[in-house]
Amino acid sequence: MTESGDADVNPPRGTATSARNLEYVRRISSTRESDVLRRLRAETATLPMRQMQIGADQGQLLGLLAASVGAQRAIEVGVFTGYSSICVASVLPEDGLLLACDTSEEWTAIARRYWREASVDGRIELRLAPAAETLAAELAAGRSGTFDFAFIDADKTGYPGDWEQCVELVRSGGIVAVDNALQGERVADPTDDDPSAAAVRATNERAFADERVQSALVTVGDGVLISRKG
Repeated sequence: MTESGDADVNPPRGTATSARNLEYVRRISSTRESDVLRRLRAETATLPMRQMQIGADQGQLLGLLAASVGAQRAIEVGVFTGYSSICVASVLPEDGLLLACDTSEEWTAIARRYWREASVDGRIELRLAPAAETLAAELAAGRSGTFDFAFIDADKTGYPGDWEQCVELVRSGGIVAVDNALQGERVADPTDDDPSAAAVRATNERAFADERVQSALVTVGDGVLISRKG
């Protein structure tokens, strides 16, 4: 130990993401997964873009975050087949609102079917348009600070703008969560200048430099950036 009481060498802490631990996390998380979500995940696994599907562990994290702030109004940027929508909408009150932003009629048609099965369709307003336009319209309508929670999981090159708009739209004490914050290991590689990796890296850096929020980057799934507005 050093004089300050810190260990001379910090041991590696990569065991949390070992294959064995990840399998355990998936297994224990699935025990609390609803039948609707389980069937949705199974159907999505047969699709060409199945890698866009979040896991049960991440869905539960999103629901927990939204519930922890008592969310009544939430935003989702990137719906895909609707798994995360159900996780968030399920913790909203009956008169709550999830503003769901996407551009694909094909994928959201699947989402709509499962929203109805999960009995959350009445809480979800789907807008098929570029998220930047939908969020700009909300800001122009004077709805800054009126949302409690936001989840961003769409085109990675749009992340910096999506994050900024969502921070403006959530209230003090609200949370903005961003998926794929690690992009495998690409974000951690400063020489990787792929547009998606660069945009995600810029979003992470902006979040940790922005004094309006308190942020944490956690290794759930492909990384989740969580920012709480002060």
